[in-house]
Amino acid sequence: MTQISSGLLLYRFKDRRLQVLLVHPGGPFWARKNLRVWSIPKGLIEDDEMLLTAARREFAEETGFLANGEFLDLGKTSLASGKVIYAFALEMDLDETRVTSNKFTMEWPRGSGKMRQFPEIDRAAWFDVAQAGEMIHESQKSFLDRLVQALSHAVEGDVKEKTVSGNPDEGQQEMRPDRAREEQSTLARWSSEQ
Repeated sequence: MTQISSGLLLYRFKDRRLQVLLVHPGGPFWARKNLRVWSIPKGLIEDDEMLLTAARREFAEETGFLANGEFLDLGKTSLASGKVIYAFALEMDLDETRVTSNKFTMEWPRGSGKMRQFPEIDRAAWFDVAQAGEMIHESQKSFLDRLVQALSHAVEGDVKEKTVSGNPDEGQQEMRPDRAREEQSTLARWSSEQ
């Protein structure tokens, strides 16, 4: 049976740069590994659980924060093992130093007969998109690309909508040309970071 996971990719804009929140897996296997092991907070869906519900539950379990707002479907990716991961994006800021994770139990060291508890994730961090592309597990990198693409389309649509002349009496305002260029410059920077 195919294993299905679902997770959340949080994003924010800091100093006008797009950043994403990634988590580092806990436990002894990952303690000294850094590149290409970071992940979105995610986990296996439970029986008959909706994908977004599972993503929000797993996010709460792995970070200690509740995720609410307008979610963007980033689709799915498949691993060589056959496991499928679905992801949703959410614009939300949080203090990564306050992340607290649930724990799991395993025998460690192996063969010792000693059971120890480890956090499912041992830390979280905000990364600029380009750096996140170097840190995230290769199987999840496509979620970063899809987020940038979705935000690019949203900003392009926003710029077009705001630059079309409207009747100020109807509450529409034309975007200043310098603001439109500013947003398009941000778009170009996101694209170049990929």
